Amino acid sequence: MIFQGIAAAPGLAIAKCLRIQPPQQFAADQSITREQTEAEMARFTQAVQQAAAELAAIADNARARGQIDQSEIIEAQSLIATDPTLGEGVQQKITLQLISAVQAVRLTIDEQAAIFAGLEDAYLRERAADVQDVGQRLTDILLGRPRVDLSGLSEAVALVAQDISPSQLVTADAGHVRAIVAETGGQTSHTAILAKNMGIPAVLGCRGILAAVADGELLLVNGDTGTVETGLPEERQAAASRELERRAEVQVSLRELIGQPTRTRDGVAIELSANIMNPAGAEQAVQIGADGIGLYRTEFLFMDRLSAPSEEEQLAAYRQVLEAMQGKPVIIRTLDIGGDKDIHYMHNPVESNPFLGYRAIRICLRQPELFMTQLRAILRASAYGQARIMYPMIASLEEIRAANQILQQAKDSLLADGLAFDANLPVGIMIEVPSAAVMADVLIDAVDFFSIGSNDLTQYTLAVDRLNENVSELYNPFQPGVLRLIRMVAEAADRAGGGKFAGICGELAADPRATLLLLGLGLTEFSVNPAALLKIKKIITSVEKSYAQDVAAKAMRLSTTNEIMNHLEASMPAELRHFLV
Repeated sequence: MIFQGIAAAPGLAIAKCLRIQPPQQFAADQSITREQTEAEMARFTQAVQQAAAELAAIADNARARGQIDQSEIIEAQSLIATDPTLGEGVQQKITLQLISAVQAVRLTIDEQAAIFAGLEDAYLRERAADVQDVGQRLTDILLGRPRVDLSGLSEAVALVAQDISPSQLVTADAGHVRAIVAETGGQTSHTAILAKNMGIPAVLGCRGILAAVADGELLLVNGDTGTVETGLPEERQAAASRELERRAEVQVSLRELIGQPTRTRDGVAIELSANIMNPAGAEQAVQIGADGIGLYRTEFLFMDRLSAPSEEEQLAAYRQVLEAMQGKPVIIRTLDIGGDKDIHYMHNPVESNPFLGYRAIRICLRQPELFMTQLRAILRASAYGQARIMYPMIASLEEIRAANQILQQAKDSLLADGLAFDANLPVGIMIEVPSAAVMADVLIDAVDFFSIGSNDLTQYTLAVDRLNENVSELYNPFQPGVLRLIRMVAEAADRAGGGKFAGICGELAADPRATLLLLGLGLTEFSVNPAALLKIKKIITSVEKSYAQDVAAKAMRLSTTNEIMNHLEASMPAELRHFLV
């Protein structure tokens, strides 16, 4: 039987099922007398202290193992547990409704989780699961109930649960967890993020799976397609085992590319960089031999906290990345929030169409103090490596000029303060809005480089909300109109000369089917998620630029998406086709 879920973390695994049963519910009637309120509040306070101590220990252990992403997620949960808003809600329910600490915690947690679940921002919407995880920890402590312990696994397993919390995953014996399957969660959940970082295939949102499988049953989990197969016949097991062996061989061969220059067979140099969202990502980029950081998503510094990070906090994060890259270029994108990413403490307006509203550079230009703080931090960090600044969602020349004016003010303030920075720090923009692509020949005179954000460029060009399931089949970056805009951007940068360049940092850059096309269109910088980098490098270093140009020229004469994709698949040299999966 095949179950379909959400492909949350790539990879393939065969392992025995280990089910994590949801916690038992406590009695609904938790009434207390007024004389018991003080004792219940004391129990709650003690539970918060214990939860915070447990989470701190988990975070410290993760950090000691070099799992920075994992530790930061658990530290965010500790902030939730100790948030005064939670304490105030629990106290009101205990003292006014005369209910136990357990019931007060559950009601308050449910209220807070519901707020997150109702947000339009996909990333913040998934934070409801983190709130519930904290609530479950507090409930278990108050009831004296032991937590699920996955630290002592003795064999390879595929974890199957209604919900696998980040704290459970961080404490699990990663050497024995082959796959993760859960009935809830999505691609932006912390469970998905952790699974990707840990290299564990994950299928989330897989409804009904928990009741349909048994402990010890063999499962085939495909994190590429979002499927889980049960009742595997011997021939299917054998085929899957052969595919696993093939993938392992591919990975071994790809690792031979680490440390090798990224050049086409006819000697054209390409800058193949990594996308990261925190300093831990830079360490991973170094390990796989990335040529730099092509997209540092700084908005994640601003999330899962109660207020914006200070200049010093930002400086520390940016400096850590620059020093880790040891002189290789690091493109730091300024704050890109709004659309599908929101930050509650900024109190941005609720909009009917946030993707076309108050977001990214528009917020920064209207809140110059916030923007100035970030620009000062980036400039100060530039003294420790090769930094580049990039503005997101630029639609006009006026926006570039306005942003550069604030950047100059930041430079002037640092000079006045006697603080060091790179006065010649390159400045670029993301090409995500069709008007910017059409005006690329004008905009290139005002900047040093372009980086194409193919995700937003595709949705804006095709008028397709990429998060809307009703029109998701219309979203395709291989659509001829999108590709023509990409060609315009590449040609504008090439004609400008003077070291100016056009790169790409959206998901299209990490798609092996697109590599020949993008290379042939003239893009000279690719920035991809670290997991895809070596596969893209293999394709680039195995072909001649002239061949890629021929492939691209023919693709641009085709009229439909299917024609283009079929042409690209047929044009991939036979010896490279097994790198497409």
